[in-house]
Amino acid sequence: MRDVILSKPAVELYKILKFEGLISSGGEAKAAIDAGLVKVNGEIETRKRRQINAGDIIEFGNEQLQMRLL
Repeated sequence: MRDVILSKPAVELYKILKFEGLISSGGEAKAAIDAGLVKVNGEIETRKRRQINAGDIIEFGNEQLQMRLL
């Protein structure tokens, strides 16, 4: 599991996938979320703009990201 440091309290899910390099573009991130390929806290998440906060865990492919606040 990899730690991700958030600079503000809430960040949209698709942006985290893009900024952390799991997906190359925002459009691809949105498509992956729509397809049900992303989990947040163990549940499939289909809301692209879901607000991710410290303590949340994102799963995509073989990657797990633990959110932490700066």
